[in-house]
Amino acid sequence: MKKILNFVLAATMVCGAAVSLTSCNQAQAQKDNPAQQVVSTELIRTSQSWDGVELPDYLQGRPELVAVKYVFPAGQKLGWHHHPVMNYGILVQGELTIIGQDGKEKVVHEGEAVVEMVNTIHHGENRGTKPVILYMFYLSQDGMQLAVQHPEIPLE
Repeated sequence: MKKILNFVLAATMVCGAAVSLTSCNQAQAQKDNPAQQVVSTELIRTSQSWDGVELPDYLQGRPELVAVKYVFPAGQKLGWHHHPVMNYGILVQGELTIIGQDGKEKVVHEGEAVVEMVNTIHHGENRGTKPVILYMFYLSQDGMQLAVQHPEIPLE
């Protein structure tokens, strides 16, 4: 349980800056219009990746929090890779299909959160007609790669 709490705490710190900026704008809007209320919606809370596998133990040492915006053009496929660190994201536009090396697929829709596989080879595809915009948040450590490519595995 402590490991999950540490992960949630670290993830919260990554999102904190964005939430603070949004909160300041909302606070001003509430002064202008007292009928507006702050709405909080939890998008995901889990200790498993999208394929149902338990997340690994929390890293030892000082964490490095990384946020990355990805834009996948329509029809684009991302090569086979794995993540040595825990990460999750929010899909803000489009639809992304994630395919595991075992053939298992997960379609992430606009507005949904996803917890990526850790140390499991997979790739992503934008099978839609508009660009996918995906924000990913990584719990890493200094010097660690966020993704390790596997070019020797051919795409279908």
